[in-house]
Amino acid sequence: MNFFPGIFIAPEFGFLRRALLFGLLAAPALGIVGTLVVTRRIASLAGASAHAALGGMGIALFLARVCGISAATPMLGAICGAVGAALIVGIVTLHGKEREDTVIGVVWALGMSVGLIFLDRTPGYVDWQGYLFGNILLLSKTDLMSMALLDAVLIPPAVLGYRKILALSFDPDFAAIRGIKVEAYYLTILALTALTIVLLINLVGIILVIALLTLPAATAGCFTRRLKSMMFAAALLAALFVAGGIAGSVALLLPTGPVIVVAAGIIYLAALAVRRFARR
Repeated sequence: MNFFPGIFIAPEFGFLRRALLFGLLAAPALGIVGTLVVTRRIASLAGASAHAALGGMGIALFLARVCGISAATPMLGAICGAVGAALIVGIVTLHGKEREDTVIGVVWALGMSVGLIFLDRTPGYVDWQGYLFGNILLLSKTDLMSMALLDAVLIPPAVLGYRKILALSFDPDFAAIRGIKVEAYYLTILALTALTIVLLINLVGIILVIALLTLPAATAGCFTRRLKSMMFAAALLAALFVAGGIAGSVALLLPTGPVIVVAAGIIYLAALAVRRFARR
């Protein structure tokens, strides 16, 4: 039995099959959302959302264990924290007078700090390192269904509203002249980015999720500038990175999330080198 397919077929590696399936389900979302993040240059804003998710998780765990609010689950807290942070930064950027990078830095630091404080005050064992660096053992059928639902939410609008997304990505002023509600689309993109980040936390963790979100699209962007081609290529690369990273982590006995990101980073650097050589 070859090693690569063997680890996904063996009965004792059911958790790896779930991780692989999760990665394949995440690939379309990474292709669509990652491309929008790269083309709109909002990676730092997405990073603030990711770290604000930890704040939401910490508050939710505290409310559940100390206040007895069973509805306050870590996933719900992460969604509220990430989406709330994304919308706050987006609204301030659109209508406020503060510098965008200042607001992002404040939200980034506050989200992380609040989360760690509440996690420290929460009684019982809390696997905060799992949230920071990911843990494929935490993936469940609910995670798979949630990612499939996100794909169902993302793919139809991306196909049907492709021309609007294209105009919004490269020329927002022209899009506004054409009657497109630029602010509404922009905030929607931020909210969907935050949701994608939250669902990927168990796989690679809060610290590395932005790398996984941006590297496939950035690699695809080395070879194409067409938005549609970039989304499709980024989705394929994301699936390749996840599958290869999982297999590599098992072979080398290393944590999965970092191996996935290292593999993606190496391929991205190689793509940059190939593009530079081709231009010469």
